Amino acid sequence: MRKTLILILGFTILQLNFSCKTQYSATELNNNFTTEQIADLKKISDFFKNQMCLNMTSDFKTCYKRIPHEYLEATGNQFWSEIDFEKQKELYKQISPTTFNEIWTFCKSRDLKTGLEYRSVCPIYTGKYQKYLADLGKNNERIAKYLKRIQDYGDFNYFDIGYREILNDRKHFDLKDPNIQLILAIHYLSLNDIDKRKENWIAE
Repeated sequence: MRKTLILILGFTILQLNFSCKTQYSATELNNNFTTEQIADLKKISDFFKNQMCLNMTSDFKTCYKRIPHEYLEATGNQFWSEIDFEKQKELYKQISPTTFNEIWTFCKSRDLKTGLEYRSVCPIYTGKYQKYLADLGKNNERIAKYLKRIQDYGDFNYFDIGYREILNDRKHFDLKDPNIQLILAIHYLSLNDIDKRKENWIAE
């Protein structure tokens, strides 16, 4: 009985963390993931926000606006390239393989310059994460468009969800919404992984 109460309390806290005390919907999250997976997703979102807002005490919306996006782009960098990939790989170890496999799988990519084949993270079409995006997309046409691009290309696109769009499209990208924060976290962690993972492809 005591264990059941602890589990219920823990689940309620997770709901509040993602719904910001009912201001934002947690329905799509709860309909697609288990309590343990929701806890893992929170770790993913928190890691991304901590990496982006290092040494900043402000909320994520304020932090994101303060990032010198244009300066970084002008110098040939992207804001997400500052994410420490070694720490990102440690994050993967802290979440359940089941959760990882509902978001990502590994695909074979080819370096156009060298012709070498390497291992690259990519979205898994049948995973719960894409079902979650589909549910969110019913009330957010931009997320629906984002999901369609992922499904059409089978990859996370560098040119999708640009920082200017996020800053200007407040209707579809409410940076205070934990759902949007999670989507941005997974999108940009994916791009960081694709860019920095250096593993040769080995046929299984």
